[in-house]
Amino acid sequence: MSRLEIVESIIAMTEPLAYPRGERLPLYLWPLTDIDTGDDAESEQIIADLDARGMAVVSTWNHDDTEASLERALRIGGIQKKLGIGINISATLLMHRFCNGDPETAHITDSGDRFFDPSFSKSVDMGCPFALRHRYDEIRDRIASFAKAYRDRDLEVGFIFADWEIDGPIEWNGAWESSRRCARCRQNIPDIENFTAFQNALREIRSDIQKKTYADVMRSYFPNVLVGNYAVYPHNGCRYWYDFFEKFVEGAPHVKDQRAIYRKWSHEFDDTGYTYAMPVVYTWHPTFSWYDFKNPDYHWFYNMLLVASNAGANTPGDIPIISFMHWNTTDPPADPDLAVPQLSKEIYQELLWHMLLRGHDTFFLWCPLDESVEETLLLHEVYAEALAYRDYLDKGRPITFAVPASDGPVVSGLRLGNRVLARRTDFTDRSDTLVVAVDEQEISVPRSLGLCQILDVE
Repeated sequence: MSRLEIVESIIAMTEPLAYPRGERLPLYLWPLTDIDTGDDAESEQIIADLDARGMAVVSTWNHDDTEASLERALRIGGIQKKLGIGINISATLLMHRFCNGDPETAHITDSGDRFFDPSFSKSVDMGCPFALRHRYDEIRDRIASFAKAYRDRDLEVGFIFADWEIDGPIEWNGAWESSRRCARCRQNIPDIENFTAFQNALREIRSDIQKKTYADVMRSYFPNVLVGNYAVYPHNGCRYWYDFFEKFVEGAPHVKDQRAIYRKWSHEFDDTGYTYAMPVVYTWHPTFSWYDFKNPDYHWFYNMLLVASNAGANTPGDIPIISFMHWNTTDPPADPDLAVPQLSKEIYQELLWHMLLRGHDTFFLWCPLDESVEETLLLHEVYAEALAYRDYLDKGRPITFAVPASDGPVVSGLRLGNRVLARRTDFTDRSDTLVVAVDEQEISVPRSLGLCQILDVE
């Protein structure tokens, strides 16, 4: 299916929202990028139909094809302004690459030889974190040129994201080894044999890159813009997941949980200037084998709720949480392991409910195009139904961020006044009422399969 056929299928298989969205953020969906039919009236109808369903269209800024990219994006932005809806942008392409293969970005040995770190990707020459400063101006100017074009047309960008991953300073894989070989890195990190010192130094530079070339630029043109990046969010000092290109480094501080190794992580969010949090809540293939829970779904649910709760518990209430989501098993091997079952649709949707009831504001779907329709429908069903409880979502306060270490009942809820909007998901046949602490009091949460409950707090 083409992208346009996918969009038409999504519109045909979903209904307009039954409850008003109010000021709540829409769903952001990777498949709904650069939706342009070439006919303004037709594009306007598609964008309006998607907006009626709470789905946002995103336009790409691409410096490799500036004229065509900008023309298309401005046209879509003009339609969005006409309809009175948000203008949404992907800046991913503009951010690549700081590590562009320029010899000036390379590590350097004591004898003056230059080298790159090949441990991340065959297509990216990962260089020295202290040799990237001269790359700032080019990236900053790219973003400023697109932002200025929008401001000159009186088009206010409301949301912009970047999927900036394998580029710039990253402390995993062979980076620590490469930096210890590099004379410049050793000079700038005197305590380089201490992994935490190394990590903090690299994350400080990584945050500086994102702030000065991206976040600050966008906020200077559009002071109220929601600006952020994939996988950057407030947290408790741990990361419970691994991206597809990341490998654990022996000697790095960590916490063990069954066979899981959770890495210690720098607190980088505040230094980026970002205005929303973007945790990554994926069904990463290796995750399943980390745990010994009896219920297969809880292998996935447990880890994903750890990630979601980490962001929910540590993100200030005035910072929206826009979570990257994927249901299909993520990054499986070429020969799929039949012992790793897919997370069920039902429990994935339960996870989405628990995320909303732990302070997440909306979802950003990433998936390959052939998964787009099914993935979208799963998200949209929960998103649309949850709007029936918009007062709780807008004004409620999460009652818990606990993630049970065994596969029993899981409860999440939002307290509003003397009532709690609660959701209980069970992973065993246990049917008794569960008592949950709410501030200085307790509430009883009975089993209620697939339903939310509104419970009184005395």
